[in-house]
Amino acid sequence: MQPSPSSPPSPLAVASPAAAFAPRLLSALTDGITGVAVSAILVVVLVQVAGRLLDSPLPWTEELTRACFIWMVFAGIAASMRHADAARVTVILGYLPGFVRRLALPIYCACALVFFGLSAWTGWSMVKQQFAMNERIATLGWPTWVVGIIVPLSSLLAIAGLVQSLRTHRATLSATEPSA
Repeated sequence: MQPSPSSPPSPLAVASPAAAFAPRLLSALTDGITGVAVSAILVVVLVQVAGRLLDSPLPWTEELTRACFIWMVFAGIAASMRHADAARVTVILGYLPGFVRRLALPIYCACALVFFGLSAWTGWSMVKQQFAMNERIATLGWPTWVVGIIVPLSSLLAIAGLVQSLRTHRATLSATEPSA
């Protein structure tokens, strides 16, 4: 099935193979990390339940579940930016004048960039401190930066996700229609 001559081509259809690779890589990273973390939580919690039922609880399961949950949440934030599912207050915008609605997208983008930029910077500072202090997770024996590295990583992925969502979900992000 060919697109009609009046319909614009898909942004990925006209892009070079190298340019089409970036969205797939971003998708694999955000959705992949989130999926692996969710799966790990499921397995670890099942191990934890089995251990308790056998009167032999494993102390490391709580810490590992918490670490996987942190990874899931932060990678999920990056994925939500890519899918344009991040929280926005669009109901109120429908009652505001048109010029305010036209400014909503630039304000949303600026706020997201500032927030994720600061998150990346403070997250990286935290990881550097954890690495320098050689902090460890007590029950696992792992360095704490293994868990903390997701904060700056997900912030950078969220910024890349914002750029991708501006290309693919601009109509969803824009609140220029009175019904939006």
